[in-house]
Amino acid sequence: MESGASEPSAVRLEKRPDGIGVLIFDTPDSKVNVLSSRLFDAFQTALDQALADPEIKACVLASAKADNFIAGADFKEFLAISDAPSAERLSQVGHALLDRIAGSGKPFVAAIDGPALGGGYEVALACHYRIASDSPKTTVGLPEVTLGLLPAAGGCQRLPRLIGLPAALNLLLSGDRVRPGKALELGMIDAITSPGGIVDTAAAAAARLAQGALTRRHRLSRRDRLLTFTPLRSLALAAARKEVRKKTRGLYPAPWLILDAVATGLGRGVAAGYRSEVQGFGQLVASDASKHLIRLFMAMSDKKPAATTPPRPVRQLAVIGGGFMGEGIASVSLGQVPVFVKDISADTLSRCARNIATSLAKRVKSGGLTHLDRDRQWSHLHLTTRTEDLAGADLVIEAVFEKLDLKQRVLAEVEEVIGPEAVFASNTSALPVARIAEHARHPGRVLGMHYFSPVPKMPLLEIVVTDRTEAWAIATARKFGMAQGKTCIVVHDGPGFYTSRILAPYLGEAIALLAEGADLAEVDAAALDFGFPVGPIALLDEVGIDVGAHVSRDLARAFADRLGDADRSADLLVKLVDAGYLGRKNGRGFYRYPPAGSKARKSVNPDIYTFFGGPVRKAQDRKDMADRLAFVMMNEAVHCLEESVLASAADGDVGAILGLGFPPFTGGPFRYLDAMGPQNAVQRMLDLASRHGNRFKPAQRLVDVASGGGHFHGDGPVREPFHS
Repeated sequence: MESGASEPSAVRLEKRPDGIGVLIFDTPDSKVNVLSSRLFDAFQTALDQALADPEIKACVLASAKADNFIAGADFKEFLAISDAPSAERLSQVGHALLDRIAGSGKPFVAAIDGPALGGGYEVALACHYRIASDSPKTTVGLPEVTLGLLPAAGGCQRLPRLIGLPAALNLLLSGDRVRPGKALELGMIDAITSPGGIVDTAAAAAARLAQGALTRRHRLSRRDRLLTFTPLRSLALAAARKEVRKKTRGLYPAPWLILDAVATGLGRGVAAGYRSEVQGFGQLVASDASKHLIRLFMAMSDKKPAATTPPRPVRQLAVIGGGFMGEGIASVSLGQVPVFVKDISADTLSRCARNIATSLAKRVKSGGLTHLDRDRQWSHLHLTTRTEDLAGADLVIEAVFEKLDLKQRVLAEVEEVIGPEAVFASNTSALPVARIAEHARHPGRVLGMHYFSPVPKMPLLEIVVTDRTEAWAIATARKFGMAQGKTCIVVHDGPGFYTSRILAPYLGEAIALLAEGADLAEVDAAALDFGFPVGPIALLDEVGIDVGAHVSRDLARAFADRLGDADRSADLLVKLVDAGYLGRKNGRGFYRYPPAGSKARKSVNPDIYTFFGGPVRKAQDRKDMADRLAFVMMNEAVHCLEESVLASAADGDVGAILGLGFPPFTGGPFRYLDAMGPQNAVQRMLDLASRHGNRFKPAQRLVDVASGGGHFHGDGPVREPFHS
């Protein structure tokens, strides 16, 4: 910047000849607009100018960013706040600013192209009219609850009054992002237009509002009015509280404070509702839970390269295996490059194509994809039974059965046709990548890309590298994984890598509890009480008892010196598989599953107790069971850090949360140990070890951190990612 040059403003006012003022959001040095103290100051200045200018009869709020209105708040600012009063002041500024818009005699129209989320949608809510583009990138909503926060710029007050209490509670408590078609149906927006010329369209609407020639068409139904503005709202609030209690088990404070703010505003007036928002926001921003969730969100959003070695371009992808995993990998890649799916079965390829076509059609119907983009992605899909057709691939991802000899054979066949600079990745959950690559012509380009099922929904990608994997191959796989929409962690090769390795003792401990006489449903309930989204027994049914048996047996053998106790659990799983118990996929598991379409719920399968000492169960303390399940997993995570399977504790936290459902509000296993205090964690584990076995003996790295009075986060340098 030249000396004396003024700093660009985050919000500027442009006055049109037709008397419409356009307030343009343009956060400096950022691809997206975010709300911050700096933007609030600029917004206030531009708003002063617009309201004071007698020639401006109406205003439009728009963005200078491509495909972005206002994506939300500056979360770095939230992380820096340690006290509730500082956060409360932010909320109060937001209320005062947006109230000036809502109460203005000059109509304001929001021109929404791209995401209008959180505080961004609260800005739109304060306007008198909202127009959104039909771009697939346009979404609106208040997702604060997913970050452990609440809408604190009037969202808890304006949304229920705009669309009715039942619909508003659903959105406020789920954090769902809504596409334009659904948003128009709900009344969250007033009109849809094309992205090109959206400011002109909004300006025309603003002029008509100023003339009294345009009003909002959406009106609340009689039912919604009764459930929002009369004492009958207590029914909707009670139902919401019941659902929150069921889903959160009291572990997440944000939903309860959202309910308080909504109920207060509707029962005692908007001013009281604002005060409730302010107090709740201050409490939440200052909490550890919110900071953990914000850090997780930022890790998932981070698209910066992690290594100094540049990636090589991927112009064509090959996926070997057209089954469930291969189909998923292909589907998340079609938006990037042409994809060749190879399988020996034409029927499998045909099913793969049908499923991908169905998925694309659903995305078009939901508004997430245009017809043109659907056609482009469909044209990227190529099916083949010939290995020769993969010759042009820059990245090959193998997704065949978990058999070492099969994966080695596939690698050998592919190396006959692909170039020496193409990356070969195995989608394996536990097989050592070094063994897969031991006969490879170019072992430096072989690595693991461990996707989680179902691929389109699960956000984590675990990239597994060996001592021989070269830096360019890692960088190439990571960049492509990020383009697929995945959050990537790079881990070192070893039995079970990271996620499977820490999952196995968790599942094994659940089996050990059953063998000790614990009730099956109580074991799962203990995990839910700790904060896991699903219990370990239910999870075994979902992933397949056969899969669990395979992984548990291999890891019990690999770490027999520490996890020798796990042998018995692995043997019990093998016996279940031999008896035909595979889980949900064959309808025979720890639970019984009702027929498709039935409203009945799954129930405990009492026959399973035949393998665990009979039907008579012994009462066990839930807290003790929860600690056993969680600490055996956390201890294994520390072993992974100790053995350099992990590059950092941060990677371990992200991997455990996104891959395995470790409670997000805790920040992950390492932040949990930090919050508890490593010294306290060591004492708890020694107690568990004395009663339940050597598998609870605390890892030496944990003992060292505890004895040094340190923590896993913030103490000492973090190693660079492998081969950076």
